[in-house]
Parts: sequence; C-alpha cells; structure tokens
Amino acid sequence: MKITVCIGSSCHLKGSRRIIERLQALIAEHNLQDKVVMAGQFCMGDCMNGVCLTVDDVKFSLKPENVDTFFQEQVLAKV
Repeated sequence: MKITVCIGSSCHLKGSRRIIERLQALIAEHNLQDKVVMAGQFCMGDCMNGVCLTVDDVKFSLKPENVDTFFQEQVLAKV
C-alpha cells in the first residue's frame, strides 16, 4: 500500500506535516513498515479542501484531527 501526502504550501498550512508524523507513528505502532510506503508530493490540485492524500491512487482530503479514524478505516482495514 502506498500513501502519498501533499506537501504543497496550502496543505502544509493545513497540517500536512502533523498528518505525516501521525501516520508514520501509527504505521510503526502497528508494525506495518513492510506493508505501507509513505511518500510526499507537491500540489495534488485540490487545495480547497483539507490536506490531500492518496492511498493507492484513491484521493482523500484529511484534517489532522481525523488521522486516527482515517488510519483505521483506510489503512488497517485494507492491509
């Protein structure tokens, strides 16, 4: 599974760094380093919403306070 998080200026201001750090912590917590790859990408073209990210090319919009729920539903449920 590949998770790509936007690190463009708009998403950075909306908390992409906090999202990346929390996702990395959750991946380590659940010992998924061999199953989940994290990447960054500049502007993903959806700046009007929250932080843009993709999970295996499926686009999502996320806020830092929703990371744990997102991880449960979109990562743990699929690995």
